[in-house]
Amino acid sequence: MTDQWREVANKVRNWGRWGEDDQLGTLNLITPARIAAGAACARAGRSIPLGIPFDAYGPQGASGFRRNPIHLMAVDGGDANFAANLEGWGGHTEAQIAGMYAAGPMRFNDDYIMMPLQSATQWDALSHVYYDGLLYNGVPAAAVTSFGATKLGIEHFADRGGIIGRGVLLDVARHFGVERLSAGTVITPQDLQAVVDAQDVELAGGDILVIRTGWWTRFLETHKHSEWFAGSPGLSWRCAQWLHENEIAAVAVDNPAVEVMVPEDGVLLPLHMIALRDMGTPLGEIWDLEALGRDCAEDQIYEFLLCAPVLKIPGAVGSPISPVAIK
Repeated sequence: MTDQWREVANKVRNWGRWGEDDQLGTLNLITPARIAAGAACARAGRSIPLGIPFDAYGPQGASGFRRNPIHLMAVDGGDANFAANLEGWGGHTEAQIAGMYAAGPMRFNDDYIMMPLQSATQWDALSHVYYDGLLYNGVPAAAVTSFGATKLGIEHFADRGGIIGRGVLLDVARHFGVERLSAGTVITPQDLQAVVDAQDVELAGGDILVIRTGWWTRFLETHKHSEWFAGSPGLSWRCAQWLHENEIAAVAVDNPAVEVMVPEDGVLLPLHMIALRDMGTPLGEIWDLEALGRDCAEDQIYEFLLCAPVLKIPGAVGSPISPVAIK
């Protein structure tokens, strides 16, 4: 294999561009003016959800270091007679609930969820991927501890209000006249530029790029987790320089990892390394872009206000999200 990807990484590296202590990377490109430009794209008042369900039937499966969410009820409708059943039994919690239920007709339901933070629609934090012992901006990889990321955690995205601005859809699948790209398809920078030209969109610094491959439909048809991951089409690492030149603030795709899953040049996930570690560009994965693709194809408007805030979890290296496009 060659180290061409390292040569590109050196060219696009943003370390120090926004200061030695920067923890936002290319999100710095989303200035107040760019947020206002995104808000101006909300003309018709249509909101289009872009997230997949956080349930037991998602693409992560039921085993491995990432699993589908587990949703459990803590209190439900079958507990309407709590007061009588718990009287004189249990500890402080049971006595508290029994007292609440005995006091009047009010009843409630409560639940919680257990899940990896990257089990469904998500953003990767800049602390998610590293190589050669360094994270974005030269932060030592050891800054991510068993207590969390002491640098570059997802909370820094939340502190600026999340990832909100002008979104631009590049519908690569529709551009090539297919429902979805075939397994292993590598999207090149030339492909991205061809879609930009065909859709007649003008990119601006600070844009959030949303790329539709159609691959999410493959999982909906088969529900075969391993096949969906292993066969995923996606971006080539060679797109990194194109993203850098166009000053893209963040990239989200409807596949498992933004980039193609079959290793290019024998290197696993080189775009992750370049984007997160060198450019400081957040990556969004497992988005449902089918409704947005249809809407944009109908009105031929590919820009929108994208609202994709993260959960404020200090030290987290990623966050589940429920993004919305507003046109």
